[in-house]
Amino acid sequence: MEKRELAQTEKKGINLQDLLLTAVLLAAGAVLKFFVGAFINIAGMKPNFVIAMYCMAIALIRPKFYYSLIIGILAGAICQFFPGTPYLNFASEAAGALAMGLLIYIPAKSKGLKVVLTAVITFISTVISGGLYTVLLFVVINSDKSALLAYVPIVLGTATLNAIIVGALYVPLMKALKKPIIEEKEENVA
Repeated sequence: MEKRELAQTEKKGINLQDLLLTAVLLAAGAVLKFFVGAFINIAGMKPNFVIAMYCMAIALIRPKFYYSLIIGILAGAICQFFPGTPYLNFASEAAGALAMGLLIYIPAKSKGLKVVLTAVITFISTVISGGLYTVLLFVVINSDKSALLAYVPIVLGTATLNAIIVGALYVPLMKALKKPIIEEKEENVA
């Protein structure tokens, strides 16, 4: 009797489950931004559900960095349907998603630390996205650069709300997807 061996092939691209999860989260972010975002406004700060949901998608599927960039570009395309300056979101969401995609691989030794780290990374990614959007907005409008300081608390407040949302949903969604909260070997970056 011959011994059978299964050849293992390297995973290329992204699987259908992760693709669908990304699509659902981006769609949910758009719907939440449109309907709920109008009602949540704390001193001019409100969560940007599109950013929160692409950060959540990247945290859940831990894609290769170039797929994170694609998620950001898709999020930027979704943002074109909302009021604002056209096209700036392509750059800002791509930068935020790329930051999330690169930083999500910072290792954590405990589940609690991974949750906190994911929230902090979401905060950083939102600051990068919102900061770049703000800078680009002032470059395009050619406005008084000192007014940029007025946007700092708004960007930081939005980043805080997004971090809370992602931090609160991370563990329940990982459990629902039956994924480990801490990967044994997080090497999907390149």
